[in-house]
Amino acid sequence: MPADAHATLPLPGLSPVAGNPIIARFDGGALSSDGGLLARREIEERLGVARRLAACIDDRRAPDRIQHSLADMLRFRLLMIAAGYEDGNDADILRHDPLFKLANGRLPDAAALCSQPTLSRLENTPGLRALIRMARAMVALYCASFRQVPRHIALDTDDTFDAVHGGQQLRLFNAYYDEYGFQPIVVFDADGRPVAAMLRPPKRPTGAEVRAFLRRLVREIRSHWPRVGILIRADSHYCAPEVLEFCRAVRIDFVIGIATTTTLCRHVETLEASTASRQAGAPGAEKLRRYKEFHDGAASWSRVERIIARVEVSTQGTDTRFVVTNLTDGTARGIYENLYCRRGQAENHIKAWKRHLAADRTSCCRAAANQFRLMLHTGAYWLLWSLRSMMPKRSTWRVAQFDTLRLRLVKLATRVVALKTRVMLHLPSACPDKAILRLALERLPRLTC
Repeated sequence: MPADAHATLPLPGLSPVAGNPIIARFDGGALSSDGGLLARREIEERLGVARRLAACIDDRRAPDRIQHSLADMLRFRLLMIAAGYEDGNDADILRHDPLFKLANGRLPDAAALCSQPTLSRLENTPGLRALIRMARAMVALYCASFRQVPRHIALDTDDTFDAVHGGQQLRLFNAYYDEYGFQPIVVFDADGRPVAAMLRPPKRPTGAEVRAFLRRLVREIRSHWPRVGILIRADSHYCAPEVLEFCRAVRIDFVIGIATTTTLCRHVETLEASTASRQAGAPGAEKLRRYKEFHDGAASWSRVERIIARVEVSTQGTDTRFVVTNLTDGTARGIYENLYCRRGQAENHIKAWKRHLAADRTSCCRAAANQFRLMLHTGAYWLLWSLRSMMPKRSTWRVAQFDTLRLRLVKLATRVVALKTRVMLHLPSACPDKAILRLALERLPRLTC
């Protein structure tokens, strides 16, 4: 397609180069700044995220007046979020973008995609039953992402604060953060795959609430994998008697942090003193770690449990942490360092979900709409995670952050030329990452779902 012949005002304030004036106008024609979006489109079609979510929503629109299907609208919104346009208002401009049209199965000169008001109505469409079906669909997507049924999976359960600035349903004031907001529970597996996300008020979850959440999650996973071994890892927020009893009742392993109490501290008084003496007597030692395990139980527990204590002494003082587990094998050091400490990686996954994909953009008035937004941002997370999973295992691309993937592999200037029998995409010849983009597309058939 030729450049736009309409005259536009040049950009002001550009200094000349080598005596030649610089004249810049927005008249390039069918150009897009998101050339790498087509790779996300191929991933989305293989995963079927939009199709899975659309199947959970009852479409009550008149069939003869529908211009955009639910799957098309969801795909447009998922690709927007993956490309860094988390605000639905951006749809009014992007609906005319030739790359977004191609990514949604339309030619560049076809009708525009859905508008921002249409997406806003879509976000307010799902009810409680539809959201439950979507949660099941996301678990089904998680299970389908494995080439073969795993013997064991580790689920890292955590919550994160989501500040809001309006009168949204379920919002409360949290004194710790000194703000109003939500505190959704998010679950990732050990490899960073998203499993579940549930919107809730910003307060510590009760044992009954966590037990109900885990019951639904475990039941859905075992409907796909009846014999899979599950390990739950979480911090002390989730160490409640209801949770421990539930895990034992359904044969789930757990390694959960437990808050420090005077009763627990009595078990490690001698160890803390001896560790401090050793650290003081070792010149140049920055810190010294030692472990101890014992059996004890709170008054609200139905039985005593295996508790592991980690004592760390450094120049800044003594730091003692406790975890409770029902694992019978493994040393105290191995369980703490190789199992529990790896739970901290979930915080990086939450960071990518919130910061790089703006999952905290929960500004709708209705709680159901905000829960639906969590689903959409989780679906966009799947697109970027799947792209990263296709990278070579020993390359830096395998551990690249999502914003790096977006900057290097999505934000590519592209000229779109629609011919009679084909569509030509002209990408920059000087693109520094064209080899890795080619490799990702070549490896696309390996993507499992």
